[in-house]
Formats: sequence, structure tokens, C-alpha cells
Amino acid sequence: MASIRANCRKVMCIGRNYADHITELNNTAPKQPFFFLKPPSSILSPGSGPVLRPKGVSLHYEVELGLVIGKTVRDLDPNNEKAALDAIQSYILAIDMTGRNVQDEAKKKGLPWSIAKGFDTFLPISQEIAKSRIPNPHDAFLRLSVGKNERQADSTSLMLYRIPQQLAQISRVMTLEKGDIVLTGTPKGVGQVKAGDVMRASIEVDGKEIEEGRIEVEVQDREGRYEFKET
Repeated sequence: MASIRANCRKVMCIGRNYADHITELNNTAPKQPFFFLKPPSSILSPGSGPVLRPKGVSLHYEVELGLVIGKTVRDLDPNNEKAALDAIQSYILAIDMTGRNVQDEAKKKGLPWSIAKGFDTFLPISQEIAKSRIPNPHDAFLRLSVGKNERQADSTSLMLYRIPQQLAQISRVMTLEKGDIVLTGTPKGVGQVKAGDVMRASIEVDGKEIEEGRIEVEVQDREGRYEFKET
């Protein structure tokens, strides 16, 4: 499983791709897909330990369907669904952890918000899911619970921009390479977790859970020199 992290040179994240999530964070809907980066060092492989919450950080979860890219993709045609799906090697489930107060402060001041997304352990992922297990990535069901409380539960059919448009938008700017990961956005229900919370995420197709798509990970407080302070 370390191979997903080892083979990944960049993690591309599509932002604001579910309407209700845009509303819950009081954001505006994008006129085209937009994306940001997470470093591969943020990937937390299954069984590799807890998600670590840095001091002073309001830590939020965002469950997402992830694409593992299987070939070089450059300047893809947004209308070519076959080429887009052919470029996908496999799928993963992922939780895009976000330092929400870090991000909010950066947005307010017009600063980059890489820090909010990029801490070590801020991308727990599932085992690799074979393409055959998800025949249509626009018709899968994502769930995330914290403890016994389900927080996110929505279909990928609610994506505002489908995968061909996402890959087209990224690949006209940055070449996608074998091993890269693309996160396709999160549905509504994002919220805060604290030390001691256990997050469980899953993905279903036709009402059946895909076993290798499970994530179960605890949150712990992080030791170290970082503490959130105003920039």
C-alpha cells in the first residue's frame, strides 16, 4: 500500500464541486473547475497511524472519491469521457483533512492556503480500488461518520463538474503523470474533529459497500513546533 504514496508526485484537489458544500461554507460556485495541491507527504496509508491535529488548528474532514492516474494526460478534451476514464488506473477513497481556521484566515488576507491542506497525515486514504469495482465513478455513494454519528452521505452523481471536465481543466495547466492522485470534491456535511474522535469512511456501488474502500482512523493531537498563529 505504500506504493500509492511512493508513486504519487502530486495530489490535485478539485474544490467546490458539490453545490450543498459550497452553500455550507458560504462560498461562491466556480464558473469552471478549480483545483489546488496537497503534497504527497500528507498521504496517510491504511494502518499507518492516526491523523495528527496541529496545535491551535480547527480540523475538518472532507470525504472524497480519489482517482489514481495511470498514464500521462496533457490537454485532455473535456468532452472525451472515454479518454478521461481510460486515464484512470484505479480509485481510492480519501479524507481531505483541512485546517479550517488556517484556511479561513488565509482566504481573508488573500494568502495561499497550502498550509491548511498540507500537514503530514492530512490525507488518509483507503486501499486501492480496482476500476472494475466502480463501473461508473459518477454513480457511487460516499459516507463518513465520526464516532457513531454519520456526517456525510451523498452520491457522486451530485458533482457539478464531471471527471472529464476535471481532468481537462487540470491537464491544460499541469501534465498529469502516472501515479498522481486527483480528489474529486466533497459533498455537504463537513465538520470538525478533535483528539480521540474516530473517523470511518466508506464507498458503495449499487447499495453494496466496497470493502477495500474503507477508512478507519483516529485523530490525535500533534506534538512539535507548529502552533497556529495569525499571519
